[in-house]
Amino acid sequence: MGTRRNLRLLLEYDGARYHGWQRQKNAPSIQAEIEAALHRLTGEDLRLIGSGRTDAGVHARGQVANFHTGSTLPLTAFVHGLNSLLPPDIAVLEALEAPPSFHARKSALGKTYAYHILNRPVPSPLERRRAWWIAQPLDLAAMREAAAALPGEHDFSAFRAAGGSAVNPVRRVLEASWTNPGEGRLLFNITATGFLRGMVRSLVGAMVEVGRGKRPPAHLAELLTTGHRPAAGPTAPPQGLVLVEVIYT
Repeated sequence: MGTRRNLRLLLEYDGARYHGWQRQKNAPSIQAEIEAALHRLTGEDLRLIGSGRTDAGVHARGQVANFHTGSTLPLTAFVHGLNSLLPPDIAVLEALEAPPSFHARKSALGKTYAYHILNRPVPSPLERRRAWWIAQPLDLAAMREAAAALPGEHDFSAFRAAGGSAVNPVRRVLEASWTNPGEGRLLFNITATGFLRGMVRSLVGAMVEVGRGKRPPAHLAELLTTGHRPAAGPTAPPQGLVLVEVIYT
């Protein structure tokens, strides 16, 4: 048997009709779709290793995955060939040869997520699967003040969803900020060395409570100290969340 290649894929997908990244027994997943396409392309039963598990309904434009294969197909075949076999809401943007030691999850140094809010009186049919529509005007200055508490190393127990496998709730946030691209759009960007399950959506939900005037901007800093999950408020819906980039050396 020849040397098996370790190939790295850069992926973009619309997660609206999937039950998240991870293969499920009775529900469609991103991983299962790509593994099925890989089987058709190579004839091998391959296991795809993702950088992390995006939840049901969450999108990605910079997900990274790797797999080991005995196939000698050129890299272009793993882009154009897979894209010809995948549904239109999943695309392979790039395929690269990776060192044998590369592992999409274990080799990652950090990730960047973006959360999109449409803050205007009327909804957008075109963006209903891409953003959280909130009709009530939000106080962006207060939300920015709340977000200022996030950079640094904190215990994010108050912002984790049930069912996560992480034992240690401490994460280091490198950057967190709100911007206003215009036309009623609000965008939250966050980069961290790692995330707990549901962490970004929970943070956004808490900051929206601040933006609605229901909580003071200092509420986020208090939650980082108390770790009291019920006080964090409702979690933001999945359709506004996008995995933007996975950071490697």
